[in-house]
Amino acid sequence: MKFTKMHGCGNDYIYINGFTEQIAQEEKPALVKRISDRHFGIGGDGAIFINPAKEADFEMEMYNADGSRAEMCGNGIRCVGKYVYDKGLTDQTSISIVSYGQIKYLELFLKDGKVDSVKVNMGAPQLQPEKIPVITDSDSGRVVDEPITVQGKEYRMTCVSMGNPHAVVFVDDVEHLEIEKIGPYFETHERFPRKINTEFVKVLDRQHVQMRVWERGTGETFACGTGCCATVAACILNGLTDETVTVKLLGGEIVITWDKEADLIYMTGPAATVFEGEFAHE
Repeated sequence: MKFTKMHGCGNDYIYINGFTEQIAQEEKPALVKRISDRHFGIGGDGAIFINPAKEADFEMEMYNADGSRAEMCGNGIRCVGKYVYDKGLTDQTSISIVSYGQIKYLELFLKDGKVDSVKVNMGAPQLQPEKIPVITDSDSGRVVDEPITVQGKEYRMTCVSMGNPHAVVFVDDVEHLEIEKIGPYFETHERFPRKINTEFVKVLDRQHVQMRVWERGTGETFACGTGCCATVAACILNGLTDETVTVKLLGGEIVITWDKEADLIYMTGPAATVFEGEFAHE
């Protein structure tokens, strides 16, 4: 099985061409878990299959490192855009990609004939608790600055879906946060029926925030594109930032804009190819 290793701000995935690699659907979860292992496999935060699509130019079929299917990945979709252009699957710099039924629109920016960065229309943030989903007693129709008790400590969270569920928690210190201890308890908390991605965020000023993320099914990653979108939405909902914000991550920076008038979030960030190879799929 041929593959390409790519990353967006250090959020790395194994990309497989579904046009040429024929892998049975029931085999994919176990295969993804195997190849994502950083000691015994290729190593990555998961795997993404790039497939033909009827409703869009391409399909992104994404899996977490534990083999579970995920709905959307902001860093992953930027890399899909780079893959299909650099590999000659398209000669267009404006393309559409569907993932789990959601269609996103990408603008590809080139450098020396290759895609260097990508702007994605990520759509409108979903704030209704049942669409995230999150269990709440609030009747306001959204979960903004709401208390949650995790391991005996109270936090304040704002919940947003960008096609996948996020809980944004504002903290005073991101760098020294013991995310590997608290992250799993957020992920599996009873208030999140489909588990949760958790962003721990420090606001630096009106245009900059610092973030670390615990992704369900994977653990801490160097970046999360949908998490950046959810973070900026949460910042704006809490009156903490302007509408365009640079999110500083362990793996780099992503710029997010929430066009409130159109109710659309735009994400702009890098996409990079690391290496290519073949994996002995048996």
